[in-house]
Amino acid sequence: MSLEIVQVYQSLLGLYGDQGNTRVLHKRAQWRGIDVTVTEVEPGQPLPETGDIYLLGGGEDGAQTAAVKALRADGGLHRAVDRGAVVFGVCAGYQILGHSFGVGHDDEPHQGLGLLDVTTTRGPERAVGEVLHRWIGRFGDDAWISGFENHGGYTTLGTDAQPFAHVEVGVGNANDGTEGALQGTVVGMYPHGPVLPRNPALADWLLELALGRELEPLDIPAHAALRAARLAAVRP
Repeated sequence: MSLEIVQVYQSLLGLYGDQGNTRVLHKRAQWRGIDVTVTEVEPGQPLPETGDIYLLGGGEDGAQTAAVKALRADGGLHRAVDRGAVVFGVCAGYQILGHSFGVGHDDEPHQGLGLLDVTTTRGPERAVGEVLHRWIGRFGDDAWISGFENHGGYTTLGTDAQPFAHVEVGVGNANDGTEGALQGTVVGMYPHGPVLPRNPALADWLLELALGRELEPLDIPAHAALRAARLAAVRP
């Protein structure tokens, strides 16, 4: 079995080290004997039609607007979703997957990609700090999602998008105590960290969503100990 991971516009959407999400998916698939290809795409290059997981990270306002303009012109992300590929966006990457997002202090609206039924506008104060969320529909220690948020946008979900988690510590979407959004195979959320190295169960879930099968667990005590320390540090 093979897997292609596409890292989208690292030069624009790579502000907070979110390329670590690509690396962790790569390694966790490799450790299970899956043949993995990582494709890095920059503006002006066509998005490949063969990707299984497309990753978008965080970026500043100017980079965010440049990225969404290039992605709309390319159209490849929409075609990928139409054929069932997974798209995972973090922070700015999350916002541009929605219908619209605000930019600058005047909250100038910009059209998003419309792959998530969400809209983002500037909130009354910036959300910054360690976060802890409980993944909806998951139980046990794997249900906890830790990370670091740094965003001025507040996101509202429409009827077609489901919230991904409930906020325990932090701000999240900011309007209703939820964090992130899920719609089909498109996922968006705010935490950096990067979020997938911090939360291996989330990384494995994305792999399973892309591969269409359950994966055998990985027993790595050092990773489990580090995760436990991070959760303990942020729990109330």
